[in-house]
Amino acid sequence: MKNPLLQFTDKGIYCSVAKVYLDPWKPVDKAIITHGHADHSRYGHKSYITHHRNVPIIRHRLGEINVSGVAWGQTFTINNVKFSLHPAGHIIGSSQIRVEHKGEVWVFTGDYKTENDGISTPYEVVKCDSFITECTFGLPAFKWTPQEEVMDSINNWWLENQAEGKTSILFGYSLGKAQRLLKYLNPDIGKIYTHGAIENMTEVLRPLVDFPATTLITKETKKQDLLGNMVLAPPSAHGSTWIKKMVPYVTGSASGWMTFRGARRRRAIDKGFVLSDHCDWTGLLESIKATGAEKVICTHGYSDIFSRYLREQGYDARTEETQYGEEETTEIEEKIIA
Repeated sequence: MKNPLLQFTDKGIYCSVAKVYLDPWKPVDKAIITHGHADHSRYGHKSYITHHRNVPIIRHRLGEINVSGVAWGQTFTINNVKFSLHPAGHIIGSSQIRVEHKGEVWVFTGDYKTENDGISTPYEVVKCDSFITECTFGLPAFKWTPQEEVMDSINNWWLENQAEGKTSILFGYSLGKAQRLLKYLNPDIGKIYTHGAIENMTEVLRPLVDFPATTLITKETKKQDLLGNMVLAPPSAHGSTWIKKMVPYVTGSASGWMTFRGARRRRAIDKGFVLSDHCDWTGLLESIKATGAEKVICTHGYSDIFSRYLREQGYDARTEETQYGEEETTEIEEKIIA
């Protein structure tokens, strides 16, 4: 019995014919990277291949690395295996990886979402035989409200806090979520201040996207300067001495996890906004169907429940263990980017 085109190993997803890893979590010679979050792009590989929009992101995060950038749909061949990158819609520069050899086609999604956020290249359906999908929000309870409605709610929340003379502090990951929020915050309401991790990452991305102006919070920033204005901060800043100096403030978090009220309470958040950079339940199912894949491999998220549902629908579906996941992204990314 021949080995599958892509295998799950202790280092990552491996194409043995090409001797290439996809988003490996341990150091390898050659890595193809889907996007810049810390759980998918790690330090220590000898060479990196990624979409050209992701090159400045991972260079900012990882330093001077040997990285080459390719365009969407550009085919590159390694040991007779054809590879190409296709938009994943997750964050700026995020890709799916298409792998073809002897007529067999696999697609690895990395992380992805189907809603067009206006700053990431929109998700593209890629036909394949085998589909490796995340299922971070692979439960029927997860159903997203359109982005425009969520951002209207956030701007109205800011106005309400301003009327009460309070600072609005909104939490979002430094790479991806923070820029999505920033793009649609209304600067006519007030000034937008940023934590250093978000400011640094946003400066890397400004050549790619037209963002509103921001002001970095420094030691010289006074509490009075912030009153009535907006502060964008990473989740890791919550409860820190940095944030305690901003009293009086109101906190908000933009995340798919805000679907559950318990998550908001556990994180001691005043206001939760359901806004995710991943697919909801319907988005996952529609994406899988559109690929035409017969085999589906479910990785991080609610993989057991989701794969069981897929099998009930007639798919050849199973799970595989990886080291991808938002929790790790939160803990590592904010420290690296700051």
